[in-house]
Amino acid sequence: MVGGTGAPYGLPASFPLSGNSPVAAAFRTGLPLWLSPAELAQYGVTAPPGGPGSEPWDGAGALPSDVSLGVLPLGGDAKRLGCLVVMDKAPDAFDADRRHLLELHADQVSAGLEAVAARVMARTERRSLLGPGLDTLRGGAFTLVLGTGRIDADDQVLELFGIAPERFDRRVETLLERTAPDDVPALMSMVEPGRLPSPAQQLSIRIRRPNGELRWLSLRCRVLVDPAGAPERMLGVVADASYLRPGADEVSIVQRLSAALAGATTVRDVSRVVVAALRTPLGADRVAVAELESDRFVVSVLDPPEPDAWPAVWRSEWRSEWPDASCHAMPSLESVIRGGHVALWPPGAALEPDLAGIGPGGLAVLPLPAGGRIVGVCLVGWEEEHPFAPEERSLLTATAGLVGQALVRAHALDAGHELATMLQRSLLPRTLPSLPGGVAVARYLPATMGLEVGGDWYDVVPLSDGRIALVIGDVEGHSAGAATIMGQMRTAIRAYAVEGHPPDVVFSHANRLLLGMETDLFATCCYVDLDMEEGIAWFVRAGHLPPLLRYPDGSTEELSVEGGPPLGVAAEGEFPLTEVGLAPGTVLVLLTDGLAESATLHLDDGIRRVRELLATADPADAGQLADRLLGETKRRDDDVALLVLRYDGMRVRPTRVHWTVWRLPDAVMHARRFTARTLRSWEVSEELDVALLVVSELVTNAIAHTQGEVRLDLTLAGDRLRIAVNDASPRSPVKPTSVDWESTGGRGLLLVEAMSASWGSVPLSGGKQVWSEITLQPHERLDAEGAPAGGDGRREGKEVP
Repeated sequence: MVGGTGAPYGLPASFPLSGNSPVAAAFRTGLPLWLSPAELAQYGVTAPPGGPGSEPWDGAGALPSDVSLGVLPLGGDAKRLGCLVVMDKAPDAFDADRRHLLELHADQVSAGLEAVAARVMARTERRSLLGPGLDTLRGGAFTLVLGTGRIDADDQVLELFGIAPERFDRRVETLLERTAPDDVPALMSMVEPGRLPSPAQQLSIRIRRPNGELRWLSLRCRVLVDPAGAPERMLGVVADASYLRPGADEVSIVQRLSAALAGATTVRDVSRVVVAALRTPLGADRVAVAELESDRFVVSVLDPPEPDAWPAVWRSEWRSEWPDASCHAMPSLESVIRGGHVALWPPGAALEPDLAGIGPGGLAVLPLPAGGRIVGVCLVGWEEEHPFAPEERSLLTATAGLVGQALVRAHALDAGHELATMLQRSLLPRTLPSLPGGVAVARYLPATMGLEVGGDWYDVVPLSDGRIALVIGDVEGHSAGAATIMGQMRTAIRAYAVEGHPPDVVFSHANRLLLGMETDLFATCCYVDLDMEEGIAWFVRAGHLPPLLRYPDGSTEELSVEGGPPLGVAAEGEFPLTEVGLAPGTVLVLLTDGLAESATLHLDDGIRRVRELLATADPADAGQLADRLLGETKRRDDDVALLVLRYDGMRVRPTRVHWTVWRLPDAVMHARRFTARTLRSWEVSEELDVALLVVSELVTNAIAHTQGEVRLDLTLAGDRLRIAVNDASPRSPVKPTSVDWESTGGRGLLLVEAMSASWGSVPLSGGKQVWSEITLQPHERLDAEGAPAGGDGRREGKEVP
């Protein structure tokens, strides 16, 4: 009891539920009672309304003759909590406006009792609920004239807002200035034009008092209309709602979400974390996270992911894994995002169908702010009717801020990852060449810590005479600087190899090049020059891990290859060669230390593990074998590069002959005679004239425009004839763009291009090679034994004039 000495007017402290008091009657019927002094006096001396007898109240004493009584039941029909009893010493104390306010206040008290009861039950405490519940009586009432914005608020309302009564100017804007910005849109929506008045509306808001304190208030109001049906006045009650502060459950949700977002490195990861954090705790049926790109919502995650679970506008825009929709297709959503505040729409809200279909039972829209702008939106929808609990607004507002910042961070990480990936892809080979007599596959995995770009590289370089070069290397560190040096080293080693230098000379040149660069980084490397016809491999190492071999019988070996210092360390470093023969069916594995060593794995143990995987893997599929060697480790402290070659041996070996062209007046004639004799022995007849024409033009150009030795090479491989002329000039031949009728030269390369299936020029050590390939007719192919049909089976010969 409040407002008196503790027992005003002789009211008892309790009433029997089956008694004849107005309190018991209101509790049983669930309807409020409003008794004037005359009705109250009659209630005590005659029979109660609707009942026989003439008995006084249960325990009630004599009441003054000028007291009015109001009794309002607390709680709904499902769970009655008690009654709010109001007595006033006035003959006409309860007019229509006051009845509205008291009914709203009774709802406030009921809500306070229910909230406190729920928390007490959650903590399994035993204590009276009446005291904490009646804390909600510390409130006040107000009347707002909607046409003018003038508001009459009692002292209790002003005290809650921290406004001195003498300084209150009766402007509603004065109260709105103290309201949290996120809660103002919901507050203003209660009186927006066109909104149908409801019997009672409730809202929980946060206000900032002058001392900086953030306080929760519970607002309940009714909008009264004029005879024309337009909103005229708003009656409301405001009460302290400290019990609505986020509890342990809401705080733990935010804490878990914050921890999960800290580890989310991509936009997709952020979206999945949001779905996991919100859908189950809130009991939501649909959750969507979308980014804002220009004037479109670009969805990053939908849950559930099935198109049939979403409205038509989402299904119609489902062009890829997730849809994207125009902002203009959903004006209500666009308006909320423009305002930048959380919006909660109850069932039946006036929304466009494509938006209302996400949450027929209730829809929450969370604009995701970051850096003073809205970067995305999160939609949470319920299928069944969902009463928005006051603490949900605080939870969703906190969630929106966390997710917005996480999206911006993820975008930055995505951009860095994309840049790193693009840089790495541009520095590594896009594809590996098809090899005669073998299959090569490569794998590269960047480090998962720090910048995902590093200095590991691999390469497969086709050389002349059926040889290939296999290269794997590692520049110190995994950074943009290491990647830059890696690209330069890969290009240099490839160029030196194509020029025809032996492996030790390639490394000597690359070592001097790296020493001349303005860098303190060094590089380890392993280089293999492999003759695909004979299976002879020459290995050279510069501080790198030794190669691994898997023999046809399944046994493995770590090759003992003599090595030199890393590139870029010693100017006079020596790089000895090691020769190894490979039998068909052998698998050669080149790897970097990121695969075999880590902070928790010793190098020797790592090499042993790779050999065990190599021994048990199936070499039939080189790609699957490489994937098996990589394992399933998701966290890597260093880059990983892996190059695997399965050497099968060549079923059909090319046939080669060489001719040294002497610089004589009739040198071209001798070259043509040699070519004709060789091709007839190989039974190549239909393409003989074409081949002689190409030989004439290439030899003529070499003799006329270069100095030094000229050599003619003829190679027959399957259904292709390769004609190559080597000279000592590094200048590549230049094909003329046009030749007029009066020109005396310049047509040679045009004829070669017209007669050849393909042609080109490659640099060699101290010179170049100009080559042409001619496709032979089907009946001029090699026989099953690999020798030219009708020939003597020689693979190589040499003649001199």
